Amino acid sequence: MKTSQIAFLSVFAAFIVVGRIMFQFLPNIQPVTVMLICLAIFAGTRSAVLLAIISTYVSNIYLGLGIWAIWQILGWVLVCLVSGLLSKLLREANIYVFALFCGIMAYIYGLVIQIGTFSYTGNFIAYYLASLPFDTMHAIGNIGFAIVLGPILKRILPRYLQTIQ
Repeated sequence: MKTSQIAFLSVFAAFIVVGRIMFQFLPNIQPVTVMLICLAIFAGTRSAVLLAIISTYVSNIYLGLGIWAIWQILGWVLVCLVSGLLSKLLREANIYVFALFCGIMAYIYGLVIQIGTFSYTGNFIAYYLASLPFDTMHAIGNIGFAIVLGPILKRILPRYLQTIQ
């Protein structure tokens, strides 16, 4: 990996961390998922997975680090993997399809979190049902961030990534 690529990923990780911390006062609404999806689409799955791990760990140092961080990382890694697999389709998708995809990914992320909760509490159904309002807020936030950030990142990321490769 070149120095310019490392610098780009570092700056993008900083944006993700700041975005997550900035919106901490809203329950489950943050731009992390949308930014990681865009990164997986345009920079590749490997870069997105790396930033999912780094940004989750760094932001959780501020927000609170615990066993749940492992499941947050796994949830965002799964989102990155799915986005990377569908990257060709998502690059050409219109903003509404992209926003819908981001909304669906919130529920996938929430499912992973609840599997993690089940691993140390033992009651999956109760925690999953209790988490649905938070997952819905995450989905609504993702749709909003996808509509706002999607076109910006769709224009900026490919241009910038061409200059550093």
